[in-house]
Amino acid sequence: MTGPLREREDAHALLTAEAERARAGGGRLVLLRGATGTGRSAVLEAAAAHATHLGLRVLRARCSPDDIALPFSSVLHLLGSVPEFADVGPGDDDRGSAARLWRLLRSYADESPLMVAVDDVHLADEASRRWFVEAARRIDRLPVLLVATERSQYDIDPRPAGLTHALSPSVVRTHTLAPLTDNASADLVRAAFPTASDRWTADCVRAGAGSPLLLHALLDDLDGAPPPTAVPRTCAALYPGSYPAAVSWWLDSAGPATAEVARTLAALEQAERTAQAERAVRAAEREGSAVRAERAENVERTASAWRAEGSVARNAVPVPLPDLGPVPAPDSDTHGDTHGDSDTVTEAAHEALPATEAATDALAALVADASGADPARVSGWFTAMTRLGVLRPDRAGRPRYAHPLLRDAVLGGWSPARRQDAHRAVAQAMLRRGDHLDAVARQLLGSAPTGLPWALRVLRDAATVAARDARPGDAVRYLRRALQEPLPDDLRQRLLTELGSLEYASADTPAGIPRLAEALDLPAEPRDQVRTAIALGTALVGRGEVRTAVEVLRRLEGRLAGHPDLARALQTASALLSDQDQTVRREAYRWLTDTAERSPELVGASGQALLVRYAATAGDLPAREAMRRLRTLLTEPADPLAEPFLLGTAAAVAQWADELDEAERLVERGLAGQHPSLLHPMEQALLDTRWDIAAARGAYGTLLAALPEAGRARRTGGSPVNADAHTLLALVETGRTPEARRLADTFDLRDTPDSWELNRFLYARGVLRFTEGDVAGALHDFLECGRRQSARAVHSPVVTPWRTAAAECRLALGNSQEALALATEELRLARVWNTPRTTGRALRVLGRATRGRRGLELGAEAVAVLRDSPAEAELVASLLAHGRQLTAAGERGRGRDHLREGAERAERLGSVRLLTYAEQALRTAGGRRTTPAHTGSGALTGSERRIAELAADGRTNTEIADLLHVARRTVETHLTSAYRKLGIRRRGELRGVLDD
Repeated sequence: MTGPLREREDAHALLTAEAERARAGGGRLVLLRGATGTGRSAVLEAAAAHATHLGLRVLRARCSPDDIALPFSSVLHLLGSVPEFADVGPGDDDRGSAARLWRLLRSYADESPLMVAVDDVHLADEASRRWFVEAARRIDRLPVLLVATERSQYDIDPRPAGLTHALSPSVVRTHTLAPLTDNASADLVRAAFPTASDRWTADCVRAGAGSPLLLHALLDDLDGAPPPTAVPRTCAALYPGSYPAAVSWWLDSAGPATAEVARTLAALEQAERTAQAERAVRAAEREGSAVRAERAENVERTASAWRAEGSVARNAVPVPLPDLGPVPAPDSDTHGDTHGDSDTVTEAAHEALPATEAATDALAALVADASGADPARVSGWFTAMTRLGVLRPDRAGRPRYAHPLLRDAVLGGWSPARRQDAHRAVAQAMLRRGDHLDAVARQLLGSAPTGLPWALRVLRDAATVAARDARPGDAVRYLRRALQEPLPDDLRQRLLTELGSLEYASADTPAGIPRLAEALDLPAEPRDQVRTAIALGTALVGRGEVRTAVEVLRRLEGRLAGHPDLARALQTASALLSDQDQTVRREAYRWLTDTAERSPELVGASGQALLVRYAATAGDLPAREAMRRLRTLLTEPADPLAEPFLLGTAAAVAQWADELDEAERLVERGLAGQHPSLLHPMEQALLDTRWDIAAARGAYGTLLAALPEAGRARRTGGSPVNADAHTLLALVETGRTPEARRLADTFDLRDTPDSWELNRFLYARGVLRFTEGDVAGALHDFLECGRRQSARAVHSPVVTPWRTAAAECRLALGNSQEALALATEELRLARVWNTPRTTGRALRVLGRATRGRRGLELGAEAVAVLRDSPAEAELVASLLAHGRQLTAAGERGRGRDHLREGAERAERLGSVRLLTYAEQALRTAGGRRTTPAHTGSGALTGSERRIAELAADGRTNTEIADLLHVARRTVETHLTSAYRKLGIRRRGELRGVLDD
């Protein structure tokens, strides 16, 4: 595809004037200079055609590097066959031959005016170049126009002096062909594709890089796939391939040193673009989390805010692109933020801030180091290519290829092996200059195995950092690449364990389990084998293969006779993992119990902690005694492999015992000790306890801040997890019943494998059904939850108070005797555990089932018990229940007081369900609620005010946590809530608003 020449009017005017001058008998040399692809040959051809039209005889020659060895070969191509012309060998005196050729030219000029057109004179043999220079000095009185084109481009290897280096300016007219501006390029695109959109046109303009050669080649290739088909980003999508061929020729003409630099830059940029794309994906995920977090924050503001969904502004601000005149820049893979055409870009580069220059110099130094070039020449090449339009500055001012297709075409000339070498060289150069570990590792991803210690070290360290920063995908890529290096078996075993763990954590379960199994078969230290076995067992349980997981651990345990501490860690892990299957759980705890009775030292502190938890759920142990035993166990020395089990178990029991601050500290301590690259069952258990703590506090905003997609991905078959149950309950409590129904319908529980998490979800779905008015369906869920819990020997209401929930269903259905039996049994078990949360709830429901004076007493006792509990939601429910009891008994004044207090607490808590219930009860009782302060210091809870005052006095969060004996996370949560209620954003504003 060819088209009219654009922006070459000055060159045409010059050549036309000189042709007229030649006709009048005055000759001159006109030198057309320009970079490769700027259209020198096209302008020369147009000038020759015009000269023919004027009556000039045109003599043409195109110089070639193949003819360099033959003296005067270019002149002979020009003048044609020369009779009796003697070949001149290298080193011979060529003056006679030059004179003969000059006489021949004069004879042609005597016949008619001449235009001598010499294309690519920089490729001419040396004898011909001297002849052209001498001819330029002597044709001023001849009707001869000598027009030569010469490549003039900045290369890494400096070029020899040009044709006119030794000529006086009076005998030569030099014209430099500039690259096409964006507007001219856009006109060419629209001429070829009149229906092209502005975006499509802009994409072509960037890929054309100001070069008529590249742009016409691209348009040739796109002729078979016109718009609206997108402009390709890789050369593989082009046919017949004119564009990559043109880019390859452009690089070849620049020489091997320039091509090396160009391709090294392309390889570096490609790796950076891949990293940016991955970061964009993660940013989108974080943005989604931010949206959910803001919605959750609205929960805690007012009840009405729960009925509306908040939004957050995007973190990323669109970056302005180079001004293309009438052509808007594309919105994908853009680089620059300068303004104007390609010439203006260069001016902007010269006027850049020092920081921009520093970034460009740093990039030039890196590319030079990796390619073995001179940094100063590389920096100059960047400037020259930016002027041409091949490169455009990015937001940091660093030069980048104008379009991904151009970058891909530049890389296309390298074999895979050569690309790998380039990535290794770039990585090594980056390491030498102290670049970020992640950037060095990303370059190594594209390299072949090096066998060099530094490469393995970089990949391992980068994987560790990525895992710590919650980027399992990056860590997986680094470890996969590290395993390609030559490794001893013990190191390979450790890396396979980390890789399998991270693949599982990044939802690539099918890949993770075979990796872990392979690692377990490799020779390694016993401690490393135990870590691998625990990771493999955790992954197998996540896939529903509980028995297989326990068998894996027991097989290894049999080989650890000389390592009792490691054997105990495996026993504890087996017991914990068995929680996902009631049959395996019974077997595991039976063995653990029997062993503890015979030889307590064989189960260790972590095993004894699990037995404390087992006794607590079985209803055999009071909370005070359970916590006493666990605190004693926590003071004993623990093996690092067993300590997470001890901390996680103690945190779960502390949460049941209403010791929420202590539970929170144990969770944070346990999570801090988790290896970021190793799969461990206690990590998920600790996260589950964190959810349980938030639910116990009634922190619905926390529960809804991040929906549990990640947790759900860790299970197969779409089974619900603990976070799903808590999310479902939080949605119900905050009045978002339709969303709760959608979440509940996500899971088909008919074929869901047995697990404690399924029981939690059955309970949560029962609450949803009861709220929706499906009392019979709710009762079915509660009773099924109870049946499954009883089969697991979980009788205490510390986990799921299914009996009181079923009792309320029985009351709603008119079966008061059955409700009374259920509530009585729950109260018996609750008094064994003896915490306000469980006891108060059981008292409330039993009071409703008992009725009469005894029922009133039980309801009042429930309120009194719960006033000392952190379970605010249970207190609200008891206030409302007792308020209705009092109203029904004729004590309407006291009843309305309880209902008002319950309504105010429900609103502060953000429970729309309880608030709606309270307002209905108040209307029935003939009362109305006073409107409390939603904002200002009057809206602060006691805990929020106490913490805010300490912060206003200059205390840090850590100091406040130590002073009040609470977790730092609790301090941060209360301060965040206080800031919102007080309408402030900074710590320094606290004193002023608290004093008002």
